[in-house]
Amino acid sequence: MGQESTAVDAAVPAESGTGTAESGSKAASGAVAGGLGSEAAGSEAAGTAARGGGKRRGQPGKKREKLPPLVDAFGGLLIVDKEGGWTSHDVVAKSRRLLRTKKVGHAGTLDPMATGVLVLGVERATKLLGQLILTTKSYTATIRLGQSTITDDAEGEVTATTAAGHLTDADIAARVAELTGDIQQVPATVSAIKVNGERAYARARAGEEVELAARPVTVSRFDILARRDIDSGDTHFVDLDVAVDCSSGTYIRALARDLGEKLDVGGHLTALRRTAVGPFTLDHARTLDQVEAAAEAGDPVLNLDIDAAVRTAFAVRDITDTQANDLRNGRWLEPVGLPGVYAAIDPSGHAIALLQESGKRASSVMVVRPANL
Repeated sequence: MGQESTAVDAAVPAESGTGTAESGSKAASGAVAGGLGSEAAGSEAAGTAARGGGKRRGQPGKKREKLPPLVDAFGGLLIVDKEGGWTSHDVVAKSRRLLRTKKVGHAGTLDPMATGVLVLGVERATKLLGQLILTTKSYTATIRLGQSTITDDAEGEVTATTAAGHLTDADIAARVAELTGDIQQVPATVSAIKVNGERAYARARAGEEVELAARPVTVSRFDILARRDIDSGDTHFVDLDVAVDCSSGTYIRALARDLGEKLDVGGHLTALRRTAVGPFTLDHARTLDQVEAAAEAGDPVLNLDIDAAVRTAFAVRDITDTQANDLRNGRWLEPVGLPGVYAAIDPSGHAIALLQESGKRASSVMVVRPANL
């Protein structure tokens, strides 16, 4: 779960870093959770044919009516509170079915084991995903000291067990401080980082020795919220509930691993929940069950329409109707001295474009509402 994120379906990297292997077994369980498995579908079809209920040769079947999407062409952001056991792709696939559109992508993966904030773009808002500044992530997690695993989390095989009951709070706090701030971190071996064109987790599962280079990351907060001493009968573990704020690319699993190594007892992650990605938090998020209930009730299914999403994620520049028309038709505006990418909002409150200034021009990096839409 390190960088608990790597964009797969149309977006930029993000997780706080946990882009880890979204395992086949997890993908299978997620797919079944979202619909009928292929084997089940095949056996059901075979049963229908055996009963003579299938289409007869020469008789065209009735074409299923295609229902319109539940959102307009502009769409917006769906902030999902992901359940454990689902891959990010599972969530995208389920959302496509619920919203009746293929135009759904995520802004960075979240490990199957993890729960919490996963940002999805829908319809035209998928084009926003590459512009979102999602460089900071927040998590709550549980670290077990006294046991190491091959994946640095609870889903991997245990590789070593060492009693940790002797550790004092001061011992732990001193090592946590060493992992706070600007640090060099070696990502988890079972991660989505590519090595010579192939994911590290694929190489590791094939039995290869995978060595990843350390990368600079920033851990701006690493707080211990609670400690629990666990007597398993055979040994003593220490479980720590922690809160972490960090930069994209940070692996929380790697923090657990490194804390255990610094304390000479080993460590791994047993739970992970992402509480925020950039400006999007659990306050914005809904579970897929809640999204499905909203769809069935005819209530709005998106957390933020495209206008609200743009205002939440970017600084705003108010523009006139004339300026809006210029932008919609591919022209540029005079700069006003705003740094970075910002949103141009017309008098009616609609997002028209995302702009960036260079020299004597404020040019569009994305036209939200082009003239032909």
